[in-house]
This record gives sequence, C-alpha cells and structure tokens, in this order.
Amino acid sequence: MTPVRPIPRGWLRLIPLMGVMVAGLGLASVPASDAIAQEPGATDKRVPPVKTPRNRKTERAAAKTDQAPPREAVEADVSTRTIAVTSAFTGTEIVVFGSVVNSRQPSAEAGYYDVIVVLEGMPTPLLARRKSNVAGLWVNTESVAYESAPSYYAIVSTRPIEEIADEPLLERNAIGLDFVRLAPAAKSAIETDPEELKAFKDAVIRLKQKEGLYLKEDYAVIFMGKSLFRSSISLPANVPVGPLTARVYLFREGELLSAFQSRVRLERSGIELWLYRFAMRQPALYGLFAVAVAVGAGLLASAAFRRRDTA
Repeated sequence: MTPVRPIPRGWLRLIPLMGVMVAGLGLASVPASDAIAQEPGATDKRVPPVKTPRNRKTERAAAKTDQAPPREAVEADVSTRTIAVTSAFTGTEIVVFGSVVNSRQPSAEAGYYDVIVVLEGMPTPLLARRKSNVAGLWVNTESVAYESAPSYYAIVSTRPIEEIADEPLLERNAIGLDFVRLAPAAKSAIETDPEELKAFKDAVIRLKQKEGLYLKEDYAVIFMGKSLFRSSISLPANVPVGPLTARVYLFREGELLSAFQSRVRLERSGIELWLYRFAMRQPALYGLFAVAVAVGAGLLASAAFRRRDTA
C-alpha cells in the first residue's frame, strides 16, 4: 500500500478562503430579483401602485382658470313700478339705475362702457294728416295710417348714440328717434311712396317732440363707480296712461354686450279712474251727465253775472 501523505499545514489554511470565494461567485451569478430571501411559506405578491383619489373641485377650478374671463352683463331696475295718474297729475320723473356684472372698468370716468336707456310706451294706432292750401283754405289732403306707434318714447345715453354703435345695430333694436317702430297700415304702405312715408314719419316724430312725448338726451346716463350707473327720465302731464317698458343696453366699443328690460305701469286713480270706468261702461249715461254738468255750470255763471249787474 502506498502510504498517505499528510496535507501540508499551509494548504489547510487556504481551504476556508477558497470556500468563501466559491460562494461569492455563486451569488454573483444569481439575478438580483431571485437573490431576495423569502421566508418559508411566503408567496411572491406584487404590490399594485397606489391610486390617488381625484379631487373634482380642484379639477374644476383648474379648468375655470384656463377658460376666458366671465362675460359682462347689465342688471337694472326703476325707482317705481306703479305711477298713479289722478286729476292733480302734473308729470313725474322715473329713475333708472343698475350695475354692470363682472365689470372691468377701472373707474367711473374711464368711459370703458356705454349705456343706453329707452323708455317706450305701449303701441297705439295713429293717423297722420297733411294740410295743403286749396283756394286759400288749409284742408287735409293726404294722410297715412299707422297700425302701431309708441305712445311715448324717451332715450338717454352716456354719449350720443351715433358714437356708441352703428346704424344697423341701432335699427335692429329700435334705438333712437330715427329708428322708432312706426308700422304703417297695409293700405297706406302700398299707396304711398317710400319717400312720402319717411316724410310722414319725420313729421310724426317732430309733432311728438313738440308735445313732449318723444325726447332724446345725451350724456344723461352717469356712472357713479366702476359698475353703478343711473339716469332720470321725465314724464309729462299728457303722457298716455298705460304700461311703459324700460330697456337698458350695455355697449363696449360698438358691441352690444347685454340688455335688460323692466316694466312701469301708469294707472288711473281717484276720480280719474271713476270717470274713465263710467265713460267706458255706460257711455250714454256719461254723455247725459256731461251735458247736465255743462248746463249747470252755464246757469251758475249766468246767475253770477246777473247779480253783479244788478249790484
């Protein structure tokens, strides 16, 4: 038998070091994902990503910031909704006031906005006549019938309306004395030339202005702040009784931004209302009553003069 040689002591010291090197090479060849130690019985479960809850209020606020700024609008009202017309009625004044919502005007004097206020009465039929000199006498020779014409029309503005908007826009909204809605009857519209119709319309407007029923005032709407404004419109004593419509228009650089509408009622009251109802409901008795009052007033006047003569 060959005798077994003993391992030198120097090699015995290298054996542990070689084992450590082999173990290190084995770990280096294993993927990093597989090198994670797991406890016995544990399963490989991947954790899903955490979803943050959606905040709809925050999303809406962010969407609003990306949108255009809010559009301006006008809101207005009148100082009184009902006006009582009595026997002592001598006219009154209506104040139209309002504000511009979402105003961008820096100050009241900036002139950033223009406001036009129109106060229009109810439409009524109208007959316009033209007089001519015939054999030294002035007689009615021509006439034009209108199916509807405003019984009252007033327009006030921050500045002349010709400087605020173009004529087509003013005409579409019946803003201005030149664009008052006077609708001629069908027969008159067919038989009368367009130039004659315009002449009659201008004549009607002039007569209404003399009576104080049609009026136009520039620089009569005043801004009292960045958004507040006011204006006053006079109603004469001869204003026809009936509903009035107040229309307020907001302009910027010739563009119509917003419009607002309100109503005012003119109602008879007191003895005026009683006489009106009496005349409408019982016209025959009202006529007899009027004649009796006239005869009585004449008899009293004659008696008074007789006493003065005898004295």
